[in-house]
Amino acid sequence: MTDMLPIVSRVMGVFLVMLVGAMARRFNWLTRDADASLARVTAYVLLPALFIDRILDGPRFDSLLVAWLPPTIGFITTSGGLLLGYFLARRFGPWVGLEGDGSQRAFALSVGVCNYGYIPLPLAQHFYPEAEVSLILHNVGVDLALWSVGIWIIAGGKESGTRRSFLSPPIIAIMVAMGLKQLGVGPYIPAPFFQMAHALGECAIPLGLVLSGSIIIDFVTRVSWRHAGGTLLAACGYRLLLMPVLMLATAALFPLSQEINQVIVLQAAMPSAVFPIVLTRLYDKDTETAVRVVVATGLAAIFTIPLWMHLGSQWLLAN
Repeated sequence: MTDMLPIVSRVMGVFLVMLVGAMARRFNWLTRDADASLARVTAYVLLPALFIDRILDGPRFDSLLVAWLPPTIGFITTSGGLLLGYFLARRFGPWVGLEGDGSQRAFALSVGVCNYGYIPLPLAQHFYPEAEVSLILHNVGVDLALWSVGIWIIAGGKESGTRRSFLSPPIIAIMVAMGLKQLGVGPYIPAPFFQMAHALGECAIPLGLVLSGSIIIDFVTRVSWRHAGGTLLAACGYRLLLMPVLMLATAALFPLSQEINQVIVLQAAMPSAVFPIVLTRLYDKDTETAVRVVVATGLAAIFTIPLWMHLGSQWLLAN
């Protein structure tokens, strides 16, 4: 059973790093001109190094079926969350301030994808280190759902980005590392390579959190918050109440491993991901709605993450 106080402390630490990023932006220490290059370094160098380090240093999977279970769960839960969010936004959107097609699609994309990287990874490293590799593999499925079902929703059913997801450097790094691990060639890789991967990987989460904080504060200052109460409540109710209950209740029906249940507990507790803001802007939908969803669920998650991790540990991890 996971005690509440250590979770609260760790969650606050994660959000404080994001606050540092926001402050760095406000004081112009981290400029907008630096965002693109730092994001590329994080995505193309630091995250692949982190995944390689954790996978090669972790245990081997008993079979390919076991290895593909985490990404399958990630794809199913994220796709289900996106589609259910889209259905509810179309059906009840006008009741909560989602009047147009663009705002409904932006809402569905934003509430449908939970934060699957920069917040759950440091929590997994601290509370569930044995589940960190499973979480990384789970995120492959989330990426695939985002770039297929998610793009279908935000683009109006006109295109898919699944191939782009498979070609992203973090996914390639995961596939290569898994192949090397299952082939048993890890012991033959020179030690300096592991030292390099470990050193670079340790930078990935802090830099990603700082960047996330700086990007969010940029959008927050441009968005109108008047008459947005219905949207904010709907976002928090969906992402931080309905989805955790559905995910934990469904997981309880299946004989899943302890590591998989730990991943589900973490993901069920997460707020909305930040990246849908970028996609909403890219596809010229209602960016303000996406920002409202991300900010509202993120702030509320400071309190709900410890609660759901505590309840989830009692629900799925007690035995």
